[in-house]
Amino acid sequence: MKALYFDGTKMIFDKSYPTPESNESLVKVNLAGICGTDLEIMRGYMKYQGVLGHEFVGTVVQSKNKELIGKRVVGEINAGCKKCDSCLKGMERHCPDRTVLGILNRDGAFAEFLTLPNDNLHVIPDSITDSQAVFVEPLAAAFEILEQIQLKPTWKVAVVGDGRLAQLILQVLKLNSPNITCFAHHEEKLKSAKRLGIKIKIKLDAEDKTSFDLVVEATGSNSGFSDSMNLVKPRGTIILKSTIVSRENLDLTPAVVNEVTLVGSRCGLFKPAIDALATNIISVNEMIDSTFPLEDFSKAIEHAKKPDTLKVFLKP
Repeated sequence: MKALYFDGTKMIFDKSYPTPESNESLVKVNLAGICGTDLEIMRGYMKYQGVLGHEFVGTVVQSKNKELIGKRVVGEINAGCKKCDSCLKGMERHCPDRTVLGILNRDGAFAEFLTLPNDNLHVIPDSITDSQAVFVEPLAAAFEILEQIQLKPTWKVAVVGDGRLAQLILQVLKLNSPNITCFAHHEEKLKSAKRLGIKIKIKLDAEDKTSFDLVVEATGSNSGFSDSMNLVKPRGTIILKSTIVSRENLDLTPAVVNEVTLVGSRCGLFKPAIDALATNIISVNEMIDSTFPLEDFSKAIEHAKKPDTLKVFLKP
């Protein structure tokens, strides 16, 4: 099969990469998305080698569950051992022996085929297009915030960042919070956020400092954490969404002095994301940028790296 293999330093297009064989379901990839985590892996995050890609929609071609064959699916990316305490509590994403699609010990979606356990797969309704379905995984990560904290309508909320994940987070938080400000570098990317009544600011002013009950950091950069620390109130909460190679310049002293709660936030449940797309309470169409064939991966990756680019797809 065709696949993109990352050897730890560079991406390689392989026309005869081995088709995966396992007891899991075999999925033919229809479309895969390039996300910030993929770009960070290419810079050394997770020290991963293999096929990248974890945002995808595909069609099941082989499965022990015959009802899945021919169905269009998306997939939860963490596959646990099914035996440890975390797995038995339904938290496979924290299994110490887990594999993670395109991130940890499991080939991902930048290929013609991938495999995942049946329990990881979710059938996508016909009302959701392939392009929309690729957003299920990052949208689930946005909904995870609501699972981790009890968002109060009276809170002042800030989202730091204007990229793909940040924009999904803005929409999700707006479902429960009327008072949201997005601190961005590229205001032109946030037309849909403006229509939702979300305030957009390009820089932090004096009145912004220590004034927000909740701050979500989703910049993918070290500076985003510093900005978040400046924005959050004493005893406020910061949700950390960025996965980046280096955080060596972070100063945690203000978190201690101001008794700030730091919450790491990663993957989320897929059902709320699928339901939100199917019912159109979340819209992703304006975030769709462009699609490249797998062979043009270099152009796709360079385009995805541009600060004003939204979601870029690879089509095997």
